[in-house]
Amino acid sequence: MTNDKASSLSDEATVSIDRERARTAFEAYLAPYDRENQRIALKAEHTYRVADLCDRIARASGFTQPGADLAWLCGLLHDIGRFEQLRRWGTFKDSMSASHAAIGVDVLFEDGRHLFDGSLARVNATLPEALSHDDKFLAHVRTAGSVRAFIKKPSADEIIRAAVGHHSDFRLPDDLDLRSRALCNLVRDADKIDILRVSCTDTVETVVGATEDELLAGDISPAAEDAFFAHQTVRYSDQSTAVDHVVGLACFAFELAYPASLEIMVDQGYLFELLSTPFGIARPYTNRATRALIGRMDGHLRAWIDERLS
Repeated sequence: MTNDKASSLSDEATVSIDRERARTAFEAYLAPYDRENQRIALKAEHTYRVADLCDRIARASGFTQPGADLAWLCGLLHDIGRFEQLRRWGTFKDSMSASHAAIGVDVLFEDGRHLFDGSLARVNATLPEALSHDDKFLAHVRTAGSVRAFIKKPSADEIIRAAVGHHSDFRLPDDLDLRSRALCNLVRDADKIDILRVSCTDTVETVVGATEDELLAGDISPAAEDAFFAHQTVRYSDQSTAVDHVVGLACFAFELAYPASLEIMVDQGYLFELLSTPFGIARPYTNRATRALIGRMDGHLRAWIDERLS
């Protein structure tokens, strides 16, 4: 685990961020979307929690006030692409639509031009075709979605672009400058912390698309097991079973960039709850090999965390 230097953002004093203005702009952006839709509502709630977590991690890591403000704003904007993704394709799965991070960058910095000309789409043949043109939402994206609605000056644009565009990458690009990397890592930490919370407070059917019986009878794939004991996150493409998803979530702890992030994740209590009672399921795994391996993983993770936090 590395702790990016808070001093890398020391020259952010020139960046002025009005949080109330940004909140108002975010609500204005959400206005045309159906807030009665549970998935829209949950994603909006997730956004605000991630923004608050970004602020909390930044302050605990010694960021200046302008740096903490910028971290908070990056958290607020990190998933802005999710709302158009859901409206257009009815899914949050990037593999069945388009990269939600790329949509976010397009909305904020490109007036949605790539979204509306279809060049971002990677649509599964079983889904309805993406909208080729929608005057109402095109106009909305170009006004309410512009980064200038959230921050007046462009001095932090490249950092925001990087934080939004790379927050869901498996690995960050090697060529990021120190300041951008610091914010990208912070947003990614905050996102992981809240994804873990959401996964533990929802049902296995909603999160994984499997029944309780399927989860409890499932195997852990060699790829997920290897990633866990190598202290790495599990690629989504390597998660072939419902239990793999549980293991993948537990692996989030290994690659948090900031010590404060691990402390917050542990304090929340969801990490070990996920391993002992996944999705609130009190019944033990019926697959004996999985039950034994989960027990080993639980002990290994506890020892690793004790060492990191001691």
